[in-house]
Amino acid sequence: MKILIIEDEIDMLENMKQSLEKEGFLVETAPNKQSAFSKIGIYNYDCILLDIGLPDGNGLDILKELKNNGINDGVIIVSAKDSLDDKLKGLNLGADDYLPKPFHMAELNARVKAVLRRKNFEGNKNIEIGNLIANPEERTVMVNNIKVDLNRKELDILLYLIANKNRLVNKTALAEHVWGDHIDQADNFEFIYSQIKNLRKKLTIHKSDIEIKSVYGIGYRLDIL
Repeated sequence: MKILIIEDEIDMLENMKQSLEKEGFLVETAPNKQSAFSKIGIYNYDCILLDIGLPDGNGLDILKELKNNGINDGVIIVSAKDSLDDKLKGLNLGADDYLPKPFHMAELNARVKAVLRRKNFEGNKNIEIGNLIANPEERTVMVNNIKVDLNRKELDILLYLIANKNRLVNKTALAEHVWGDHIDQADNFEFIYSQIKNLRKKLTIHKSDIEIKSVYGIGYRLDIL
């Protein structure tokens, strides 16, 4: 799962980033509106943590732009401005949650996970597909009640395909989701191919009911056998 933090307080930004990375999230950051607009114009995010008071303007302008462009990334407003007016403005503009500063990182992690469950997995902690059960929060996958050992990238790929189980996933979108700003590390998608190859092998060994199908020249689709 990929998170974007839009926050100008460097210490706060780094603390949030480290906390979310410990939970297994891929985290990118933007310290101002200009940087944020450049990132959301290129990448898709599962959740955006948005500060209102940015050095080059109001963070709510970013939220307006997201909604005007039909971008449905989950948004949590994280701001020291704990006024009822700001909260109502943000929620009316389409924010999913509002977390006033100061806060504990454990609460931030819980709020992010709740938004992800609602957005990607219909509020479920466990996602069942055939004989496979995935728990995004605990980052575990079970097939026939036996744990499947996956590395971080294999799990990220599988969860992204599960979240998009009714869609054809473009190779570029998948690479951006798993590697973010470091997409060049994918080496022309060869690394993603190798991760999917290993993932398929592990699912086959455990006799999973799901199959990752390749659509030549386009991407991948998750099917139930």
